[in-house]
Amino acid sequence: MPKAPDPRRSVAHETAYPHQIPVALLNAFNTNDRINHYLIHYLPPSAWKAKPDDGKGRTIAAIVAHMHNVRVMWLKAAKAAEIPGQLDRSTVTPAQAMRALESSRHALSVILSQALTSDGRVKGFRPDVVGFLGYLIAHDAHHRGQITMQARQLGYPLPQKAMFGMWEWNRR
Repeated sequence: MPKAPDPRRSVAHETAYPHQIPVALLNAFNTNDRINHYLIHYLPPSAWKAKPDDGKGRTIAAIVAHMHNVRVMWLKAAKAAEIPGQLDRSTVTPAQAMRALESSRHALSVILSQALTSDGRVKGFRPDVVGFLGYLIAHDAHHRGQITMQARQLGYPLPQKAMFGMWEWNRR
């Protein structure tokens, strides 16, 4: 009697999908970055450098600079061929931040692509490339939440369109 197929495994996925997984994962990382740009685009300009009410914590500009600078830190750890410069959290403009995020996204995409198509490891990060990708997306998402909350608390809430739009990954 033939062995029953495992319902958790699809033959179609076994033969076709594995070749598409690296592309799908890179697409997710690229979409994550487009969401960052979308958020920055919709931030009221006066919120960018507004100080938190209690005087403690980072400005939104400093949070965005931190997002990019952490990417740069990982690029250095991974010994990337292309390492963008860090941002100065006290002087960065939204336009500079978006250019820097694009630059670090591109450099990280090279690292991710190489790991996805080779042994799955990223130098300086454990356990593997998928964990690294998850970390990068979670880090950005955490700070997007901080940014939206801080903008609202400072009296500069994002438009409802932008709040919902950050969740429309299929459109970004």
